[in-house]
Amino acid sequence: MPVKFLVDGPDGAPLTVALAHGAGEAMDGPFMTTIAEGLAAAGLRAARFEFPYMAERRKDGKLRPPDRIDVLRDSWLEAIAALGADDLVIGGKSLGGRVASLVAERAQVRGLVCLGYPFHPPGKPETLRVGHLLDMRMPALILQGTRDPFGRPSEVRNYALPPNVRIHWLADGDHSFKPRKSSGVTEAANLAGAVSAIVDFVTEL
Repeated sequence: MPVKFLVDGPDGAPLTVALAHGAGEAMDGPFMTTIAEGLAAAGLRAARFEFPYMAERRKDGKLRPPDRIDVLRDSWLEAIAALGADDLVIGGKSLGGRVASLVAERAQVRGLVCLGYPFHPPGKPETLRVGHLLDMRMPALILQGTRDPFGRPSEVRNYALPPNVRIHWLADGDHSFKPRKSSGVTEAANLAGAVSAIVDFVTEL
């Protein structure tokens, strides 16, 4: 089944940012929509797509677990082939960003953007998913809430990530960058900050 994209932003944009969703939210959920529309408003082209299990959920409404990792990787490679790697930055929310990070260098795209990277499962800091990031030479940006149970600052600073893999921390944010009311920070401000960081990163490329 061909990959179907939801595209925001001008066709003549200098770069396209392709985004895949997280494990539980579809490509047109609130988080993904806010990020994509923010990038489009800044003059970039954002192309969202769904993995097969989420596309099937859209048809019949049945909850399904994510596809096998090989299926997820193949879906990303198919999306990259359809969009063209030369002027493409890839990434996504949690699962979508993690799988993008596994194929980015192989596909020779311009850069990688991860929105809430799952460095480890919640409560299992010893089960790390960083090995391939340690060897990454591609420009990469990881946006992470400071309260993210998948990787907090006190943990991530010990991972010895290379300098080309940047971390942008979002104040008091959870895995979707949502802060507590008591923090004095708003969810809208964190999402806007995430968009701004992505725009700056892509502009440098």
